[in-house]
Amino acid sequence: MKTALIYNRSTDPAFNLAAEEFLTERFPDFGADRIMMLWRNSRSVIIGRNQNAFVEVDPDFAEKNGIPVYRRLTGGGAVFHDPGNVNYTVILPDSAESRLDYAGCTAPVSEALNALGLDVRLSGRNDLTAGGRKISGSAQCVNAGRVLHHGTLLWSADVSLMSGVLRPDADKLRSKGIASVSSRVANIKDLLAERGLRPEIGTPEDFIDYLLSFLGGVTDTLEDCGERIEEIASRRFRTWEWNWGRSPAFSVTRENRYPFGRVRAGFDADRGVIEKIGFSGDFFGRAPVSLLEEKLTGVRLTNGDLVAAAPDAGEYISGMTPEALADLLLGKR
Repeated sequence: MKTALIYNRSTDPAFNLAAEEFLTERFPDFGADRIMMLWRNSRSVIIGRNQNAFVEVDPDFAEKNGIPVYRRLTGGGAVFHDPGNVNYTVILPDSAESRLDYAGCTAPVSEALNALGLDVRLSGRNDLTAGGRKISGSAQCVNAGRVLHHGTLLWSADVSLMSGVLRPDADKLRSKGIASVSSRVANIKDLLAERGLRPEIGTPEDFIDYLLSFLGGVTDTLEDCGERIEEIASRRFRTWEWNWGRSPAFSVTRENRYPFGRVRAGFDADRGVIEKIGFSGDFFGRAPVSLLEEKLTGVRLTNGDLVAAAPDAGEYISGMTPEALADLLLGKR
């Protein structure tokens, strides 16, 4: 099987997700039976196509740690990316054999990892494990007549950030989206160190060099494709409408105690827009809180939109600022 092997050096999540879409659409241009790309992202959360961004991410933790959220083309659960996480993409023509062939698509990286001395196995449908610990998750979709498969390879990812940003909100929240499932994860670098294997492969860059060598060396680049990839990124992966606005319907109750009283807000939202909202608590107000509820109905769940919709929030909840109200509705503490 002729493989076009690409090393994409960008760490921009929107660009890298757009690169996958570009390669899927322009598959014939590479004259290969299969395209394989290695890449990394800066700190980010990548959610599945059918997931609810408002459910999967701890917004307060994400904001404080500078972790943006992006939605990918494939389904599956939310994953945390950072430069210590190496990603791989496999693109094949769609067929009955290639579709949902996780074993075949993960085989190149499994073989590379086993050659390092790890006993890597495909667990369930789409995870790779070593010593009972998850080191890789993957997902697939069919797009433009091709199978797009991609997966993570945890080399030296910051597991503390991973567990923090993906921690579901503690509020009473019900979503119709696909929820992520927690697993015991481990970094490949740590597993090798425990076994005294390959100490010369220390950095993510060393690991990528190893993978590229094992897989036969780079044969293609994206140097002449940047402008076309950026067009896709700007149209889809850099937009609030795609990353947050595609979130399925959900209901949530958020509550906080302030110096001026306890405030509880319960609302229904769909596609990131408030459809119905109600406030209760032991607070005071100069105007009926029902007027605030009317102002917020139909408003997008973004900090800017919420602040703009209720500049006079203190009229209805004495002491409440527009910024504090936005934080409450977005689940920030």
